[in-house]
Amino acid sequence: MPFNLPIFLTWLRIVLIPLVVGVLFFPDSSLAEHDRNLAAATIFVLAALTDWFDGYLARKLNQTSAFGAFLDPVADKLMVTAALLVLVQFSRLNAAIALVIVGREIAISALREWMAQLGASKSVAVNSLGKLKTAAQMTAIPLLLYYGPVHLDFLVPGWSIDLKVWGTWLIVLAAILTIWSMLYYMKLAWPMIREKTDLVEERKKLRT
Repeated sequence: MPFNLPIFLTWLRIVLIPLVVGVLFFPDSSLAEHDRNLAAATIFVLAALTDWFDGYLARKLNQTSAFGAFLDPVADKLMVTAALLVLVQFSRLNAAIALVIVGREIAISALREWMAQLGASKSVAVNSLGKLKTAAQMTAIPLLLYYGPVHLDFLVPGWSIDLKVWGTWLIVLAAILTIWSMLYYMKLAWPMIREKTDLVEERKKLRT
């Protein structure tokens, strides 16, 4: 198993996952709710930043590897899934939205693996729609982890932004983009699926 700086950052992202979840369960006697929320949101943002840095460094240092390409999306999906589950646990996110997002990731991962076996992985490569979905999702999650107002008195006296509201709207947008992108990928893959299905049926007929 290769080990380099990009892969280290990917492993670090995985290690940070239980910290995001665990800090929210600290008792009030150890850490106030606001501080727990702030810590969870901060750790999640740091973990998300490693996602950008490991890819950048892998290309910059010419340290790309098959293992890194496998581990990186696994770390991403673990991080997002863990965060969504804890948000549902704390009633900050509707379970249906979490199911849509997680279900889509499972379905598209399976589709990409199948298309790769057929030698057509480029047909379902990440596109701008998927990137937009990811951006909305990765912005919404830390806002929902913080789940409260941020006071900006230093800019305008009495002014504050309710991150709970912004996070809720963004996660709904992410869910909509999730469904849209899944349908888009399925549309791209459908001709290959039909061709493969027809080929299997023809082989069955020849055997009978």
